[in-house]
Amino acid sequence: MMRGMGNMQGMMKQMQKMQKEMGETKAQLDQKEFTGEAGNGLVKVVMTGERKVINVVINPDVLDPEDADMTQDLVLAATNDCLEKIEVETEKMMGKYTKNIPGF
Repeated sequence: MMRGMGNMQGMMKQMQKMQKEMGETKAQLDQKEFTGEAGNGLVKVVMTGERKVINVVINPDVLDPEDADMTQDLVLAATNDCLEKIEVETEKMMGKYTKNIPGF
């Protein structure tokens, strides 16, 4: 009976260690900045790993009052590009923790 308890305690310590490492890795990811681009760099969106937009840069050459739709499309494309980069980095950094957990 005692032997089973030792295994359980060891597993709990291992889980706590993994949880701590996972939290530290998530904090590192949240602090990173990602830049998405569209239109060969005419529009750039910068976000944190927490998916918060911190900057949008639009080259004045793309601003055409007659064609606001094009600017909007470029902003959307740059935002989606940035989100995709965050997703790839999240999987790279956090995948080792979540690959065997259902729902992640």
